Amino acid sequence: MAVLNVKNVQKDFGNSHILKGVDLSLSEGERCVIKGSSGCGKSTLLYLIGGLENITAGEITVDDLNIGKLNDAGLAKYRNSKIGFVFQFHFLLSSLSCLENILLPARLGGHRVSKTKKYIESLAKALGVQECLKRYPFEISGGQQQRINLIRALSLKPKMLLCDEPTGNLDSKNSKIVADLIFNLSKELGTTLLVVTHDEEMAAKFERTHTMVDGILH
Repeated sequence: MAVLNVKNVQKDFGNSHILKGVDLSLSEGERCVIKGSSGCGKSTLLYLIGGLENITAGEITVDDLNIGKLNDAGLAKYRNSKIGFVFQFHFLLSSLSCLENILLPARLGGHRVSKTKKYIESLAKALGVQECLKRYPFEISGGQQQRINLIRALSLKPKMLLCDEPTGNLDSKNSKIVADLIFNLSKELGTTLLVVTHDEEMAAKFERTHTMVDGILH
């Protein structure tokens, strides 16, 4: 069963044609990586699928939901209920503890916080960052921050996990740890995984690989 369908998607910024008719379909639990040089449009595609940018032309459906027809409130609900994001930069709020950062999507989405908290604690234990939950982001290392970011992305058990250069801001040791965690957790949870990366070691884990060249997916 297809979770994601991207049909002839185009994206323009002014006179610049960033995406030039992209097609992509992913089944439930499928894991796919997109490689390509900077500025080729791969991250733009991720943001369109995640409802962070508007499509110029074409259609994107996730679980048969046409996200191009959603208003702002609908997009917010879609992102909260269907999508988990892992970015190169973790975007953790320095004024909140790591646990509160992770719980933020649950609070905003009106989910049962107590149930979500138990799941978060089990993930943190598995990822070796249980002690980090009570600390603030500036009190932990970059690799630990990215693991906290991953837990936040998975905290509501999303249908699809979108990762934009998730290891791009890490040293080689932490890059391998985070890459393994993303791949193995998505496999364990049955989450559809779409990763954009320059990291060849991470890309080598995927059976399905695409390359974006000048706004066209190959």
